[in-house]
Amino acid sequence: MTPAASRLRRWSIPLLTLAVPFGFVAWAFPVGLASLRAAGIVAGWLGCGLLLVSLLLMLREPRLAGWLGGLERMYRWHHVTGVLAYVLLLLHPLALAASNLGASPATAWQTLSPSSESWPIWSGWLGLLLLMAGLVATFLSGIRYDIWRTLHVLLGAGVVIGLLHLILLGIDEPVLPILAAAAAILGWRLVRGDLGLAARPYIVATARGLTEHSVEIALRPLAEPARLTPGQFVLVEFGNGPAYRGCGEFHPFTVSSLGRDGTLHLAVKALGDCTRRMLSIAPGVGARVIGGFGGPLGETAAAPQLWIAGGIGVTPFVAVLHDHSLRQPTRLLYLYRSEADAIYLSELRAMAASDPHLTLQAIATGDEPPDLDGLLPEAGALTGVECCLCGPPGLIAAAQRALAARGVAARHIHFENFEFR
Repeated sequence: MTPAASRLRRWSIPLLTLAVPFGFVAWAFPVGLASLRAAGIVAGWLGCGLLLVSLLLMLREPRLAGWLGGLERMYRWHHVTGVLAYVLLLLHPLALAASNLGASPATAWQTLSPSSESWPIWSGWLGLLLLMAGLVATFLSGIRYDIWRTLHVLLGAGVVIGLLHLILLGIDEPVLPILAAAAAILGWRLVRGDLGLAARPYIVATARGLTEHSVEIALRPLAEPARLTPGQFVLVEFGNGPAYRGCGEFHPFTVSSLGRDGTLHLAVKALGDCTRRMLSIAPGVGARVIGGFGGPLGETAAAPQLWIAGGIGVTPFVAVLHDHSLRQPTRLLYLYRSEADAIYLSELRAMAASDPHLTLQAIATGDEPPDLDGLLPEAGALTGVECCLCGPPGLIAAAQRALAARGVAARHIHFENFEFR
């Protein structure tokens, strides 16, 4: 990728976040109104625009993710734009009420109180309440997946009802196209993402244990295989088999190697009920695959590399090493609790022994957080080095801080986060 294309991709979401809401304001800017009332209307249009951007950023489309800088980046901006949209939409009725304070506080309160207004106003408050319920999922990351999913469905309903609120008020000319776009995005996500129309059919060919709590699953394509590059991840839903019952939902897994016939090898670690069940998966189970997406190595140049992997996060680096020989000096810092818990460790040691470009630094950390300050190279040794991170969110955050403290610029730190809630 050329530097210009890389910059364009880096700025694609910020530009989209500005262009859509301010485009709505330019389209329907209030003229001849009191300043507070005009501000309330502008806040409403900005909120509508940000909601539409937030909906677009939740789509799980490989090409769209490639254009916008990766699925993880899209989800981060999805959360940010959703929260900003809610704040602006909440300011919308507050500013309208404040514009009536000059008449009397009672008049201002009537503007806010649904009980004193008609159904069109009620629908606006209902949309806001549903958006609030959906945003709860953003701040309560520890809730069960089924509850999180239900709350996100409420968020989508809040978007549609909020737009219907404007139509009920008689503002249909600019709103109908927005409603059509929102419905199209929600339908696209439901049909292609949640129901899996965009998925490709695979079948489990083999399953071998890597450690007591992890397994490598080989998926053979039943039709045209997914288009992937080493280090990418896919979203996979496993079906039912004679002795296995699928979870009925898509999960992200990094591809550990690619066969010439399109076979995918996935490393799965038991991190929850669903992945724990996958330890007993058997050949013959059907699977659906969406992807590939991202990968922490996608933006690196032909420069010296520092790879930092935590636990199952070593998988994308293993995929790259399986695919081709290294062409630049590369240090892999592989952190794991114990050797019994370290997947691909023997393979990595063999690769490091045979490849002069690869230096393996394998460290058993036990249950304590690793001392990255004592493990990372000094600042002078990181000049011109591309740093790629993959592992638990806590490790990635700690590694980012430690690298920044050594003077490594953010553009030289690459990572992917699999927390897609």
